[in-house]
Amino acid sequence: MALINIPTGWSNLPAWILRHRLGVLLLSLLAVLAAGSGVRFLHFSNNYRGFFSKENPDLLAFDAMQNTYTKDDNLVLIVAPRDGSVFTRKTLDGIQWLTRESWRLPFASRVDSLTNFQYSSASGDDLHVRDLVEEASSLNDEQIGQVRKIALSEPMLRNLIVSDRGHVAGVNVTFVFPEKRLEEVLEAAEAARALASRLRQRDRNLEVRLAGTVMINTAYAEYGQKDFATLVPLMYGIVLLATFFILRSLIGALATALAIGVSIVAALGLAGWLGLSLSPTSVAAPTIIMTIAVADSIHLLLSVFHGMGNGLGRNAAIAESLQLNLRALFITAIDTVIGFLTLNFSDVPPYRDLGNMVALGVSVAFLFTVFTLPALLSFSPLRYKASPLVGEIALGRFTDFVIRRRRRLLWATAAVALGLLAFVPRNEFYDDFNRYFDPRTEVRQDTDFMAANLTGTYWIFYSVGAGSSGGVTDPRYLKKLDEFTEWYRRQPGVAHVYSITDVIKRINKNMHGDDPAYYRIPEDKEMAAQQLLLYELSLPLGLDLNDRINVDRSATRITASLRSPHGLESPNAKEVIALENSVQAWLRENAPEHMRAPGTGPGIMFPRIGIRNTKSMISGDVMGVIAISVVMIIALKSLRFGLITMIPNLLPAAMTFGIWGLLVGRLGMDAAPVTGMTLGILVDDTTHNMIKYLYARRKRGMSPAEAVRYTFATVGKATLATSAVLVLGFSVLALSLFKFNSTMGLLTAITIAIGALTEFFLMGPLLLRLEEKELGNPAPSISGAIASPATADASYS
Repeated sequence: MALINIPTGWSNLPAWILRHRLGVLLLSLLAVLAAGSGVRFLHFSNNYRGFFSKENPDLLAFDAMQNTYTKDDNLVLIVAPRDGSVFTRKTLDGIQWLTRESWRLPFASRVDSLTNFQYSSASGDDLHVRDLVEEASSLNDEQIGQVRKIALSEPMLRNLIVSDRGHVAGVNVTFVFPEKRLEEVLEAAEAARALASRLRQRDRNLEVRLAGTVMINTAYAEYGQKDFATLVPLMYGIVLLATFFILRSLIGALATALAIGVSIVAALGLAGWLGLSLSPTSVAAPTIIMTIAVADSIHLLLSVFHGMGNGLGRNAAIAESLQLNLRALFITAIDTVIGFLTLNFSDVPPYRDLGNMVALGVSVAFLFTVFTLPALLSFSPLRYKASPLVGEIALGRFTDFVIRRRRRLLWATAAVALGLLAFVPRNEFYDDFNRYFDPRTEVRQDTDFMAANLTGTYWIFYSVGAGSSGGVTDPRYLKKLDEFTEWYRRQPGVAHVYSITDVIKRINKNMHGDDPAYYRIPEDKEMAAQQLLLYELSLPLGLDLNDRINVDRSATRITASLRSPHGLESPNAKEVIALENSVQAWLRENAPEHMRAPGTGPGIMFPRIGIRNTKSMISGDVMGVIAISVVMIIALKSLRFGLITMIPNLLPAAMTFGIWGLLVGRLGMDAAPVTGMTLGILVDDTTHNMIKYLYARRKRGMSPAEAVRYTFATVGKATLATSAVLVLGFSVLALSLFKFNSTMGLLTAITIAIGALTEFFLMGPLLLRLEEKELGNPAPSISGAIASPATADASYS
């Protein structure tokens, strides 16, 4: 069975490109300018909401919650006195100053702190509501002691605004952004940083940290731009150096760098025209495109230098190289595009954008590698100096070793693979959106500090219905709500629960002479309504209960903050979902139907989308495997060999997850796209190797052993070189301060490295085993000359 031949028109393509090389370069320049002009439409996403599509049910529920009550974009200024106590005159004065100044932050709508907490007390029949701390600088020791006693016993403050040890306090600022400009969140964050700096200068005893959704959203934009500004130039330098080291040609390296550079510009421009956006996740696209594209360029250039080393002129070598590699380059481009398009199965829009950007980039890079690079090389003073055959001799000896030890290598590789696969089940899904940033980043350090010292960082909201308009003051509803609140507080990992019942019980106590026996829900609905109304009328502007009770008073909002029950800074996704399942079970069993409220908010949205995304990516991986298998079967015109190629494409990813299970054991959303991505990448070397092997078997009539030797001789160096560049490229992503990119880059680099090893230690022995078993041939001789790729027929491709 013969390989597919290049269509007649394609066989003349190399000559056509060289004949019209000036026109090709001019057309390439115009195409880059046209496509690249779309770069102006690209923008950085600066909101964690970008992880959710507009139709995501959890996002819709969260939006409905915010429309019912108030927005929950917040920023927490965490005040940590170096002397270890919040309750000193100077520190309370600093918190009071910070509270007043926080109202002036751009887009601030509410400020809650220890000093402006609306503390209620009674005098006869009158209810007094005032700031807990009115003039901090004039407090005496007894008054400070009273403030401490109230704060550490008040459920609405303890482990939310002040730590239960009294060593850390927070000023929580709520923002309402008009959402007319992308810079709004960044302006609020910068103003808060400046305010924190002013407080440090005002009181050297106070350490100030910043956390909350505003700081997380700001970090998404800042670190995404920082990655773009550092990783892309770093990778570009690595490409230049690696290409020069591999090719030993400055002209070849510069030509490759130029071709890849314009490919990146064109791909990003097309992404802009299509309305795609850059995020800390999709910002990895240029690095990935560059990595994959340079691997194809190396295949092409190595063949050019082989041709020149065998006596061909520059243009003749370029034409032959293009003729020999065009089929493989085309097939690998298709398969790589398919691999990255599987990311469209993801529930996370940034992953879709990443997949689509890379798919565009790989397509553009293929065109530039096939058309622009040969035309560019034809104008260059390309020279090739034949190097010593040390590398070829070593490769030949290695080939003889593989053929001679094929059975042992096959069994040994299979044993290692099976051993690593046994550790795959040890991986557990552990996703924590607060830890998406590297521990070196300020936002991660401040968020971890808040979790360890003040309150939880996972927030879940419940809008608990009362069954009717005005029903929130019904004692039956309030008692059940209070029962639910107290049950929730006892659950493992719950740092704080904010419920309106705490206000109701405190007011009832106040209205009964502050008798502790009346710290309970009132028995009469009218009394509860009057007490609540009296309290609300006493609240200052901006500190009302609109964030707790809806407009028609038919529902109230409960807010729960979580930390890990195992002593870690945050709970993992499984723990959050397990808690939410327990909450829903309690409501079903203990509360009337109108009180059954699903949890919403970032704390539950991220765990849900993480698990949902993993399941959807598995579907995408299956579709990718099927699609790539079909392409390989058609391209090779062989069901057997087409399916065999899937072994070195899928096994490395499985082995990588086995290594991860052995050494780490935790996987999150950052690991979800790895299989689909590497499937499309690893098929590059597999395609080149299989096409060379089948050419040797079908066109040259070589035995299986001779065909393996020919394959190693012709593409072995390119396989090693491209694998090295790919590993380096994805290792650069591992330097990212954004965990999505760093973990994805590290896993992909490991997978590609294992893929290169399987090409040499598994595929050769496997092909020999299968073919010899079918042919019944005895073990072949291991001696023989290494064939030169320059001797291949033009029809080989």
